[in-house]
Amino acid sequence: MAKRSDVAVIAHRRKVLGGGLDELRKLLTDEIHDELIWYEVPKSRKAPKKIRKALDEGAKLIFVWGGDGMVQRCVDTLAGTDATMAILPAGTANLFATNLGIPEDLAEAVRIGLHGTSRTLDLGKINGEHFAVMAGAGFDGHLIKEADRGAKEQLGRLAYVWTGLRHIQDDPAPTRVVVDGTTWFEGDASCVLFGNVSTITGGIKAFDDAKPDDGWLDVGVATSQNAIEWARTLGRMALGRSDRSPFVQITRAKRVDVRFSQPTLYELDGGDRSMTRKLKAKVVPGAITVRVP
Repeated sequence: MAKRSDVAVIAHRRKVLGGGLDELRKLLTDEIHDELIWYEVPKSRKAPKKIRKALDEGAKLIFVWGGDGMVQRCVDTLAGTDATMAILPAGTANLFATNLGIPEDLAEAVRIGLHGTSRTLDLGKINGEHFAVMAGAGFDGHLIKEADRGAKEQLGRLAYVWTGLRHIQDDPAPTRVVVDGTTWFEGDASCVLFGNVSTITGGIKAFDDAKPDDGWLDVGVATSQNAIEWARTLGRMALGRSDRSPFVQITRAKRVDVRFSQPTLYELDGGDRSMTRKLKAKVVPGAITVRVP
């Protein structure tokens, strides 16, 4: 009987990268001769249970196959454990992998997972859930929710553009943002963002100076109210200095409390969540270890 390895694979079976899961198995077993711990899930929300099972079976290195939503579910479970995560970017945007320099190349991603550097990174935490890339409410929440309704599978990254255009005329909501105990913003906001890294979909830097190991959570509020104002805002972001837009305010914080005047949709790492009037966010320093180039 083969000895059980301490390497695990948690795979979203509907996601595709390179030659698929068969190629992944071959690449891993070329170097790991013990029996892999292997779990496949049909949806990312089923991943945490498999992560816990893998940890119980002695997994020390866990390969996560999927997109940012899959990675979020896994980091939320792995936060604070001794296990190391390796990302196999098989999703639509793969923002966490992109920010860490992990390519959408299966053989190279596997090589990084097995032989790369182990880097200890921060996570954000919002309303009890960890996130690796960013979280947002308002415009951002609606954009993610509608892009997830089958549009991402048909249009890829263009789904975010399509759904975004449908919400640029949405009315902003009276919002209060308290940063580390001090009221930082009070007024009408169309979007509130929290960032652990800098780059979002399309290579746009929402938070120009954010780093996933700096011990801070970057916070932004957008007040754009129509197509012209959103065009100016996104134009500034595309040029690399979103904080120079007259419709954007940015700061850094350890803890953030947000109150909305009405129930507002929020998302984290590309996965929509429920409507809420309150958001509690914070940075969790050194919460996860990830293999990077």
